[in-house]
Amino acid sequence: MTAGPAERTDLAWQRTGLGILAVAGLVGHRALTDGSAGLLVAAGIAGLVGIGVLGVLTPWRYRLLQRQRTAGAGVAAPAAMAAVTTAVVLVAVAAAAAVIVTLR
Repeated sequence: MTAGPAERTDLAWQRTGLGILAVAGLVGHRALTDGSAGLLVAAGIAGLVGIGVLGVLTPWRYRLLQRQRTAGAGVAAPAAMAAVTTAVVLVAVAAAAAVIVTLR
């Protein structure tokens, strides 16, 4: 049985959230290894963002997509996509900061 559009979208959002959490874990590991409080804060924020994507945005988007498809409406969600894009960019900045701090 193949997954429908709602399930594929849900899985993609889950992968995004898990990727954010993975980066947060790597930054957190570096923070503990180097004893850097700033990196630890960045890792914590990135972790919270990842949990927010997994625990809030992913289920919300899935339910919204199901309702839209049932109603025959379009399935675009620019605000949700902007929120996830912002989350990914913030985590990328945290990861870049971790690399810069490590190189010093």
